[in-house]
Amino acid sequence: MFKSIFNPGIYSQNINSAILLLRIVAGIFMLTHGIGKFELLIGGGPIQFPDPFGVGASISLFLTVFAEVFCSLLLIFGLATRFAAAALLITMLVAAFVVHINDDFSKQELSLIYAAIYMVLLLAASGKFSVDQLIYKNMTRNSRIS
Repeated sequence: MFKSIFNPGIYSQNINSAILLLRIVAGIFMLTHGIGKFELLIGGGPIQFPDPFGVGASISLFLTVFAEVFCSLLLIFGLATRFAAAALLITMLVAAFVVHINDDFSKQELSLIYAAIYMVLLLAASGKFSVDQLIYKNMTRNSRIS
C-alpha cells in the first residue's frame, strides 16, 4: 500500500514529458498564490482569512499555505505527487465551492481550472521524470532482494 503512493505510472516518453511540464507549471503558478499567504501567516499581525469550517482563521490559513506552498513544491519535484495533488485538489474545491460559492463564476473559474489539473495529476501520478520514480524503482528493487 505504501509503495503505491510513489508509483509513478507507466507512460510513453511524450506523456512523461507532458506530465513533467504540467507538474512544474501548476506548482510554480500555485506558489505565486501561496507565497503571499505564507507571508501573512508568518507576519505576526492579525490574521483575517476565510474560515469555512469553523476551525479558526489561523488554522484555515495554515492548511491553505501547507497545500499551496509545501504541496506545490512536492508537485514540482514529483515527490509524493498523488498526496500533493490530493491536498491541492481539496484546497481548490473548497475555494470554489465553499469560499466563493456566492461569487460570480469568474471568481470560481481559476480554482476549478487548478482543480482539474490536480485531478489529472492525482489520476496520472508523477511520471518517469520525478523523485517518485526514483523511490519506486528503489522500493521495487529492494522488495525483489528480500
